[in-house]
Amino acid sequence: MQPWKTLARRVLCRPNQFLAVEIHELELPDGRHIDDWPWLVTPDYVNVLARIPDGRFLCFRQTKYAVQGVSLAPMGGFIEPGEQPLHAAQRELSEETGYRAPTWHAIGSGVVDANRGAGTAHFFLALDARLESGRKADDLEQQELLLLNRHDIEQALDRGEFKVLAWAAIVAAGLRYLDQHRLS
Repeated sequence: MQPWKTLARRVLCRPNQFLAVEIHELELPDGRHIDDWPWLVTPDYVNVLARIPDGRFLCFRQTKYAVQGVSLAPMGGFIEPGEQPLHAAQRELSEETGYRAPTWHAIGSGVVDANRGAGTAHFFLALDARLESGRKADDLEQQELLLLNRHDIEQALDRGEFKVLAWAAIVAAGLRYLDQHRLS
């Protein structure tokens, strides 16, 4: 299979550092052209499933603008320009919770939207996280830090309490990684 080719791109708008909307001119493998393919540019980001030494997982109970009601959420945020994903994951865990972890596992990366871009998500599992400092978060939403045991986080996942697809994905991938690598 041949990839699509980008022939040209133009920026329609760039309201801030978090979003640009572009129009791409594409050539398909069969030679057809598409002159107006929409493309979203957002920063790549990290999500972290963090576990403390007693086996409980850190997560937030919080609200988000695009989410109806309250959701459970892992730690995470945008990768700064020039920053490596692992460093961003370590920084986000520390800033958002005050916890640091000595053991890190990269458990996957993927584009957010296969046809429209919107950045790449990088998932990490942090083990043996310990509280070392206070929070330094600048999040706009209200957040409550929770400690959930394995059963409770699995039940929350099954009930759809992680209302953002990437958040449910990191929890499911992290739990699966623990089982596959016998880290449970």
